[in-house]
Amino acid sequence: MKSYDVTITETLKMTVPIEADSLAGAEQKAEDNWNASMYILDADHFAGASFHAEERENRREMERKEER
Repeated sequence: MKSYDVTITETLKMTVPIEADSLAGAEQKAEDNWNASMYILDADHFAGASFHAEERENRREMERKEER
C-alpha cells in the first residue's frame, strides 16, 4: 500500500456590518476588528472543508535528494 499526506482545510464564514467610505476601507476595518479579536468564528460558522492528497515520497528517495 502507498502512503499519502492529506491536507484538510476547514473554512469558517461570518458576515459583519461595517460602515466605511469605501469597499477597501470596509475590508480593512473588518480585518483590524478581526485582528483585535472582535469576531470569534467557531463551529457555528463552519462553511465547508476541502481535502488534498499527495503521495508521500519514499524515505530513501528523500535521502537521495538531500545528498545531491
